[in-house]
Amino acid sequence: MSTQTQTPSPQRSDHRPTQQEAVSGIVPSPVRPAGRRPAMIIAAGAVVLALLLWQLLDLHVAAALLLSFLAYLGAIYATYRQLGGTRVAVDHLVRSLVYFAFVCAIVPLVSVLWTVIAQGAGRAFDFAFLNQTMNGVTGLNDQQYADGSADFVGGAYHAIMGTLLITGLATLISVPIGMFTAIYLVEYGGRNQLSRGIRFLVDVMTGIPSIVAGLFAFALFTQIFGIRDAKMGLAGAVALSVLMIPTVVRNSEEMLRIVPNELREAALALGVPKWRVIAKVVLPTAASGLASGVTLAIARVIGETAPLLVAIGYARGLNWNAFDGPMNTLAVYAYFMFTKPLSPAVREPSLERAWAAALLVLIVIALNLLARLIATMFAPKTGR
Repeated sequence: MSTQTQTPSPQRSDHRPTQQEAVSGIVPSPVRPAGRRPAMIIAAGAVVLALLLWQLLDLHVAAALLLSFLAYLGAIYATYRQLGGTRVAVDHLVRSLVYFAFVCAIVPLVSVLWTVIAQGAGRAFDFAFLNQTMNGVTGLNDQQYADGSADFVGGAYHAIMGTLLITGLATLISVPIGMFTAIYLVEYGGRNQLSRGIRFLVDVMTGIPSIVAGLFAFALFTQIFGIRDAKMGLAGAVALSVLMIPTVVRNSEEMLRIVPNELREAALALGVPKWRVIAKVVLPTAASGLASGVTLAIARVIGETAPLLVAIGYARGLNWNAFDGPMNTLAVYAYFMFTKPLSPAVREPSLERAWAAALLVLIVIALNLLARLIATMFAPKTGR
């Protein structure tokens, strides 16, 4: 009696175990793909193809990159389908699309940062630029600087101080209002009519154009308070606070909802008043997220130009009084240097000032680092 032995055929990676294989626990292992080496070889070939299309066929850079990427996708799918089956090929294909989407998202950001740094680094870190205002600077000074008969004059000291002052006032206005609103929505309001109305208004405020906030602040001080000349720093802070409050409310609400209810119930079971539970348990637990939300709100408004053009005007000198007279910020300063140079015939000095002011938004990075420090200091302690 002869027995026939069948040689098991190699299983593909898309093989599904049968019922008998699942019961017995013996499932054939799929053939593993050849790792990342084929993808790297195909990527190198796609780069060479893009260079050939760009140089030999004189295609546009974007067209050459797009065609080479399409060829890369086809080669990836065909190669990994042969090596590992359909599922492995689809996995590598989708992974390539995800990487492509990431590159498409990051390229504009890198391009903007590179342009701003390249154009503004030469002047932004000049001590004279950081320590001077625009008082007494005229187009004649720019012409003399262009001719080489005078040093560079004019700076953004007043705009830097104005940015910090107005943004700080807006933060002082927005954070308490937004935080207490979020506490009411999470801890007291629940799903009642008032909470639904507040959430609806917050959503509406999130989508309003920024210039409407400036018009609101200007109308508030001129029509309601009766101030004839409402161009002042406080009006700009109110305009920015209108834009900040929705961001603070939404982020704070989400962070407070993440706090486990068991912590609240444990504190309430000990007889602690609800307000003390919020102050001593809920807020410290969510401190890290709350600080991040405040930072996002500051980053949302620190570069605004349109509402501040309406609310604070433009000042050539330093004004420390936020309750009287126009002020200046870095965004408004850069806008005026770009659109209204001191000397229309010689635009280069004004453009240098504008690029330098645009680079000085690195203040946002400093604020992010400060927020992370605060979050680390107030975050709940782990371990024993």
